[in-house]
Amino acid sequence: MKLAGSDLTVEFPAQGAGRQHGATTRALAGVSFAVRSGELVAVTGPNGSGKTTLLRALLGLVVPRTGTIDLDGRPIRDWTRRELAEMIGALPQREEPAFPLTVLEAVLLGRWARLGPIAPVGQDDRDAVAQALARCDMNGFEDHSTDTLSGGEWQRVRLARALVAAPRLLLLDEPTAALDIGHEMELFELLRTLVRDGLGIMVVTHQLNLAARYADRMVLLDRGRAAGEGTPSEVLRAELIEAVFDWPVAIRLWNGRVPQVVPLTRNDMGDR
Repeated sequence: MKLAGSDLTVEFPAQGAGRQHGATTRALAGVSFAVRSGELVAVTGPNGSGKTTLLRALLGLVVPRTGTIDLDGRPIRDWTRRELAEMIGALPQREEPAFPLTVLEAVLLGRWARLGPIAPVGQDDRDAVAQALARCDMNGFEDHSTDTLSGGEWQRVRLARALVAAPRLLLLDEPTAALDIGHEMELFELLRTLVRDGLGIMVVTHQLNLAARYADRMVLLDRGRAAGEGTPSEVLRAELIEAVFDWPVAIRLWNGRVPQVVPLTRNDMGDR
């Protein structure tokens, strides 16, 4: 399975005092992107570079001014929302439950595309929830209320909800937010396991070094444009990272092959 966007341009109404009537802000400018079954693609870049807009466009949640989006060669607009929910699991960046649910209830919401609006919950659904919670290190939390969870626990419950429908592709926006280092590593280890099982994953992340260790490909966005794309070694070059993030860095190799970005102080420049 392949989800692909070609030459995507997305504009939003301009915000702020003094804006002209009808003025727009360009969030994406001619970006092309694809994620296929069996690969993990990391999308990174500074704040406001268009990462979340790209993910939302690929899900059909915002309409590009130009460009096309296809899922398995079929225009995204031709898929029903229920069909997309069966094929693509999504984890948005921000979300707060409107009212408390148990963890079991929260994760079961991810089964709606397969259950339908009024079908009863069966044993297969409960087994799928148990498996998803176990994969996200949240087994035993089924009866906990969502309003008692820590930020990291809630993030893992949300990931379990995205997995419970057995999607073919998974699109994640900052999934390691609020996670400690151990759970960050566990999450990326889980993503690699899912990729080995055939899932295609797009992950939006600020974690350059984790992306370099786990991603097959990286896409670096800068002010709505693709500044770099390729393997981590092709993208994580000091001159490119410095230009995009406007900060001095050094690139070191971990295990002799994986680039890692080391932010420098201004006084470190002579030590590179």
